Amino acid sequence: MLGNTTSVIVLIVIVVIYMLPALIAFARDHPRRAAITLLDILFGWTLIGWLLLFLWAALTETEAVEVR
Repeated sequence: MLGNTTSVIVLIVIVVIYMLPALIAFARDHPRRAAITLLDILFGWTLIGWLLLFLWAALTETEAVEVR
């Protein structure tokens, strides 16, 4: 039983890491988040593709939202 639970937890962690650039893009309200998500699905399995998408999502300037 522990083997199945561990497998599911490991699979969830792998999917979250794989989709991390898309998650960051949505969290930061990135203007190109749809493109980042699509490219992450297609090229995230390559280390270079994943790293470039991660940097794009994390380092691009986004508009500051004022809270009143």
